[in-house]
This record gives sequence, structure tokens and C-alpha cells, in this order.
Amino acid sequence: YQLGALPVLYALLETLKVRQVINRYCPTQGEVDHGTVALVLVLNRLMFPLPLYRVADWVGQTVLTAVLAVPAEKFNDDRLERTLDALAPHLEAIWTQVVTVALRKADVDLSVIFYDLTAFVVHGRYAGSELIDFGFAHNTPNDKRKFKLALNTIADGNLPGLYRPWSGRTADQATVQTNMQNLQRWLAGFKQPQSRTLVVGDRAMLNAEIALTYERADLQYLCGLKAHQKEHRALLPVWSDAQFEAYPIVPGPHPQYWGRGCQVTFTHEGQTVTHRGLVVLAGPLRDQLRQARQQQFQALQEQLAQVRADIGQPRLCTIKALRRRVNSRLRTSPAGHLMETQVYTNPQGQLNLVWQINASLLAQEERRDGRYLLVTNNWRLSHAALFQLYREKDGGEKRFLISKSDLQVSPVFLHKDERIAAMLLLNMIALLAYSLLERQMRQQGLQLTTRQLIRRLQDLSIIETRFIDGSCMRRLTPISPECLTILPLVLAALESLIEQAVPAQQPAAVLPGAPPPLLLPKLS
Repeated sequence: YQLGALPVLYALLETLKVRQVINRYCPTQGEVDHGTVALVLVLNRLMFPLPLYRVADWVGQTVLTAVLAVPAEKFNDDRLERTLDALAPHLEAIWTQVVTVALRKADVDLSVIFYDLTAFVVHGRYAGSELIDFGFAHNTPNDKRKFKLALNTIADGNLPGLYRPWSGRTADQATVQTNMQNLQRWLAGFKQPQSRTLVVGDRAMLNAEIALTYERADLQYLCGLKAHQKEHRALLPVWSDAQFEAYPIVPGPHPQYWGRGCQVTFTHEGQTVTHRGLVVLAGPLRDQLRQARQQQFQALQEQLAQVRADIGQPRLCTIKALRRRVNSRLRTSPAGHLMETQVYTNPQGQLNLVWQINASLLAQEERRDGRYLLVTNNWRLSHAALFQLYREKDGGEKRFLISKSDLQVSPVFLHKDERIAAMLLLNMIALLAYSLLERQMRQQGLQLTTRQLIRRLQDLSIIETRFIDGSCMRRLTPISPECLTILPLVLAALESLIEQAVPAQQPAAVLPGAPPPLLLPKLS
């Protein structure tokens, strides 16, 4: 049988009580309990994601048939779908218990949380679906149906925390206040004072109404701000590049990032609040923008030169026609608004065209290059700390990348909202196990992603010999030196979770009849 990383992942999921929690909420009289079916589906997402109708074939090639003592054909797509139907009414309760076990066993710090959304594209009609719809989302086609996932990622290990699916038509900002309310209740379950948690979001997550809501909710936040308001845009060019140079926010002999503090005022429905701002000047971004602008100028000037060369042709022999052609080139160029042009007739009666860059407008534009505004209601953190926390928000984006690549949340082959939501729960449990194992390995000094670990262990197999007297012997195929080096560190990472008791306030969710643990090789 194929063994691979199954012993590690199975032991981790058993430590998180995934099977027991699901059986507590979804009891069944069937031959295979829903917890075992869900456990197999989570393992499949982690090891080799497949559509439901192919899961049974995968189970038959692994050691799971022997360990669970369940024939592979029992995991047919009908049984898997019945499990999804059973999970649907209890998704929030199941996730809350599983993630609570994980966070408490790993003693995870909840002081910084990244909040973000992503979209998963689906195919098909999905008639009557409240979840699947057309809508805007970055990096996804607008002409494709999708659903969105809002996720609170815990900075300590980039572990998935509170999550919620949204309709594909939902705007990112429209989810923030609902997330605040849910996050308050969620943190209360961990006895975490909400005033000690900082929520970090991107520029799509902040406006005046949201800033005021954060203030009323007593939640700390750190977000970028799209400077749509005139008073906010005016904060970006206040200082020259030279005035930034004395305020680096990233240490080093050759700083590339600088920051100047300011105050940002929000007004909504007659209420006003002032929060702390940080105008960041990013040197690499500034240089990139200016280089791109020079290329735009060069391309535009080549086009204008060609227009001038074409003067006198049948469609370009009047001032009106020439001005129309010039304006067309200016409109289609990103740098067109910075170029001054003049169309005139010289003393000899010939049409002519001249142009030059508007130095004043260019100076104003360059004074904003590479600058963006961060806003927070935390008045204690240094500028360097705010900048670093904002840069680390890509931890949530990396979890989305894992969901889309390694776990293959999409394409979605299910066509009922309830089953899609249930399958999303199993994918989130897989993401939790993936992220937690990665965190624990790094604490042991093993700098591997979970996907890299799975690949390193993929050749591990077990040979089972059954004797005529009914006895059975199992033995591992030879283990490579690399695996012999990795496995002790992985086992140590797991032991630190297994030995950590869950506090008494966490209700137990243990039912009799658990399948036996997978055999791990004994390493001297």
C-alpha cells in the first residue's frame, strides 16, 4: 500500500479530533460513519485532490483500507455526497470546535489577524444558487460565475481562523462590518480581549463608515486607504522625496522605504473620527513607476512624430483633422495628460505639430510616485512595526494560493449550495492541518512547506503479508536517508501537539470506536 505522508497527516487530524467532532454532530447508523468519510476526504485534499467519483480508487491504493478496515468501494460518490448533506446543517459548529482544538493545542497568539477575500471560479448554470453568481474579483474573469471566501488568517503561523463564504457578487467592503461582529464573538470564545487584537486588511477594506465601526467595536485595525477623498489625497504629496530620507522604516545601510506620520480624519453621517496615518514612500515602486512613465513618454512621442510625418495626407490636411488625430493619441496613452501639444499653420501656410512635457504637472505626478497611505487606530506601534505588519498580510494571500493550487478548491463539481459549503468546510480543515503542520515543523527547525514534506515522503510504502493462520505482518519498504533525517523532526513537531492538553473549557468530542492509529516507523 502507498504510505507516503499519510501517517503524519492522519495523526494530525486525529489530534485535532476531526472525526470525533463530526460524528458528534452527524451521528449515523450507516456502515461507515460520517467522521471517517470526512477524514478520508480531507486526507485526499491534502495528498492528491480528486473529484468525488474518483476518491474510492485513490483509497484503494493507500494504506487507509487496512487501517480503517473499510473496503475502498464503500467510499463511492453517493456515500460521500450523503456525508456532505449531513455536514451542511452543522458547518459553523464543527469548524469552531476543530479550530479551537488546534489553536489551543498549539498555543497560538491571536493578537494579529489578516482579513481578506478571494474568489473561486465555477463552471455550469447553478440555477437558483444564492452563492454562485457573476461579480467582480481581482484576477478572475468577470464573465465567469464564482463564489467568494472571506478568511481571517492568524498571523502566528498563518493559520486559518474564522471564515465565511459569500456570493460572487458581494463587494469586499460590504463584508467587513459583518466580519467584525463575527470576529468579536469568535474572540470572546477564546477569552481574547478584542481590544488586544489588530485586524490587518488591504485598501479594499476601509472607508469612513468602516473606520467609525472599528472605533465603536473597540477593535484595532491597520489598513491601506484608497485616497478617494480630496483631504486624503492631499496627504500624499505633503513631503518631498528629500524630506522622507531622514525617516527610514526598514533598517539597513541603504534604506528603500520611508514613512512620515500624519492624522487621517473620517466623516460619515455627521460623525467624525481621527485616526493615525502613515504615508509610505516605497523606493522600488517609485523607481518602477518613473521608469514606466519614461517608456510611455517615449512611445507617445514616437506616435506624435508619426502623426507629424503624416501631415498632408488626404485625411490629415486640416487643423481640425490634425487636432483630432493628436487628441486620439493623447487619450490612449497613460502619459497623455502630461503632454502639451500645439497644432498650427506656419507663415508659409503649412500645418505643423509640436509638443513638450508639462514640467509642472510632471512634478506633481512624481511627488506621488511610490506613495501610499496606511491608517490605524493603534497609537502605540512604531512606524516600522506598522509597515512590517502591513507587508505580512500576504500570509492570508498565501493561504488562498494553497487552497487554489495544492488543495484545488476549484473547479467545483458540486451543484448544490449546501454541498459546496460542506466541501468548503473540509477544504478549510485541510488548510488548517496544512498550515499547522508547517508551523510546527518550523518550530523544530525544519524549513519545509507541507507540500514539500508530502513530496519527500511520497515513495514510502508498506507491504502487508497475510498468513494462512490469519495473522498479518506489515513492513516498510526501505527508507531513504533523506526521509530518515526528516521523520524525527516531523514526529517531534506532532508530539508537541499531541502532548498539549486542551483546557477544560473546551468541550470534549470523543466517541467510542475510533479507527486505530497508523503505524509510524520507529526511528533510533
